[in-house]
Amino acid sequence: MWIPAQSADELYSRDYRDHPPALTPDYKSSVLRAPRHALIALQHSLSEITGPVFHGEELGALDHDLTRNYARQGSPIGERIIVHGFVRDQNGRPAPNTLVEIWQANAGGRYRHRKDQYLAPIDPHFGGCGRALSDENGYYFFRSIKPGPYPWRNRANDWRPAHIHFSLSGAAYAQRLITQMYFEGDPLIASCPIVGTIGDEEQVRGLIAQLDRRATVPFDSLAYRFDIVLRGRRATLFENRVQAAQEDL
Repeated sequence: MWIPAQSADELYSRDYRDHPPALTPDYKSSVLRAPRHALIALQHSLSEITGPVFHGEELGALDHDLTRNYARQGSPIGERIIVHGFVRDQNGRPAPNTLVEIWQANAGGRYRHRKDQYLAPIDPHFGGCGRALSDENGYYFFRSIKPGPYPWRNRANDWRPAHIHFSLSGAAYAQRLITQMYFEGDPLIASCPIVGTIGDEEQVRGLIAQLDRRATVPFDSLAYRFDIVLRGRRATLFENRVQAAQEDL
């Protein structure tokens, strides 16, 4: 649970009816991963509710620049992009000093991971990971390469849309939130079985970054804006949730 600094009477509960069910047969791996019994709530340990505290000096100078933080003697292949936005609470107030981490596939749709066997080549100059701290206004900023779509073993001819994974860490380990960002105009979004588990169109739109021509770098990079809202009715849809019992299992 992410609780920004505010009084208790300003905390709006998340409406879990907007979240997809843990068991979604069209998303095949959920059949094995979905809980078959009600989850048990455990009291957080002290280490989960205290720390970590992140400082800007702990991050490398190129941590936010995926076009350079893994490159050796060349540049990564693909469309150069900027991804930026604000992390805010449900009342529009900034969430400063939030650790924002991202990971993604390269321009060919392949992750730098030993278990990724997609036939697209590994880019020797692209690691696919980055991190940044939001500033006092909740603003974050990344440079990267636009990831490519890739096939996955869900159903025949299923493809994942181009996407970037986001992890946000607040003032404690128990406050980590994870989501995915998609790109405006991608035709694969509508046919993605994972996106299809989300029953609310407004929630889907909240996961799609919009092309931001005002932030582009001429002759260099297009820009996409992805604002993240913590909790409340306008909250960004995160993958974290407590799943109720599956009564039909």
